[in-house]
Amino acid sequence: MQRCSLRRIIVSSILTTLATAGGPVGATDAQAAPCMVVTLTGTSGPPPFRDLAGPGTLVRFGDDANDCRSVLMQFDAGRGTLMRLAQVGVQAAQINAVFFTHIHSDHTEGFSDIVQMRWIFGSPHPPKLDVVCSKDAKSPRGLALSCSTLVAHIDDAYELSGETAYRAAEAEGLVDPAGPLAALSVITFDPKDDPQVVWTSGEVKVSAIRTTHVPGSAAFRVDTPAGSVVIGGDASNDVQEPPRRTSTSDQVEKLAKGADVLVHTTVHPVLSPESGASTPPPVYYRQSNATDLGALAQRAGIKHLMLTHLAPPLGATMQGTVKIQGGPLSEQDYRKAAQDGGYTGDVIVGTDLATVRLPAK
Repeated sequence: MQRCSLRRIIVSSILTTLATAGGPVGATDAQAAPCMVVTLTGTSGPPPFRDLAGPGTLVRFGDDANDCRSVLMQFDAGRGTLMRLAQVGVQAAQINAVFFTHIHSDHTEGFSDIVQMRWIFGSPHPPKLDVVCSKDAKSPRGLALSCSTLVAHIDDAYELSGETAYRAAEAEGLVDPAGPLAALSVITFDPKDDPQVVWTSGEVKVSAIRTTHVPGSAAFRVDTPAGSVVIGGDASNDVQEPPRRTSTSDQVEKLAKGADVLVHTTVHPVLSPESGASTPPPVYYRQSNATDLGALAQRAGIKHLMLTHLAPPLGATMQGTVKIQGGPLSEQDYRKAAQDGGYTGDVIVGTDLATVRLPAK
């Protein structure tokens, strides 16, 4: 009885938080100024490093009256995403949509956590969580990557272990007996060379374009009355080996034209095999380097370039098994690399919870 009472208090508290966090965009106070906030919820690469969470970006839109919290969108969800969201006062049940740039474990490890906590600490029938990602895609070898399959089986370990059924019975009336998947709505699209709208909510529009990294990779752009942001993911150029004009994606550049913010996975040129680094060429050449990203951002008119998912991380002596030539890199090393590409705007060298607000406040 005490456990159920405590649970009701917790759920009631979260529902109260949801109610005060703002409703749909259409309910926004017309007199309040619109705002958008972009927060890096994780900036690490695949190998864990210090206290960094895995790659992810939270985009919030709303107005000054609700702290920009009418619509909350999470792009990728690496390890520790929910812990970082909690640090900015966001609970799993408040997220409106999750978008995946591609299906690699370092970008999806935190998704299970979001799904479980939304089910357990949301409400018996929470609003659907939209999961937006590309359709199943095959590699030249015939190997398929499937976001929809990932989502369909995200609860399997808990289901097979009996935990899902046990929690449903223990919290009867407080959770959906159909389980966590009942609150998920998968929206898939076929990435193209030109932008296409893949999700909307009131005044918020999210577009996607195909990129080159793994089959099904995509970049996203969020357009709001307060500004726009592009999340490039691990995109690189279609030409995957030298000689080539640039390491950056032509499709991302098309998507980024006129945007305010560009968030992009970044490899530093110090890891280039051409400079003598022992980085495996297929690994290095399927990423965008900081100098080329600076050049892209300058051409696209980007005001804020947020370098994230850094390879190597700040202060690291190794990138996986590759030793960093010349020793660990600093923020200034990344900033200079972007500026060497001709970028004159604001460079944010990604650390967890780094934030850009539009308009600035």
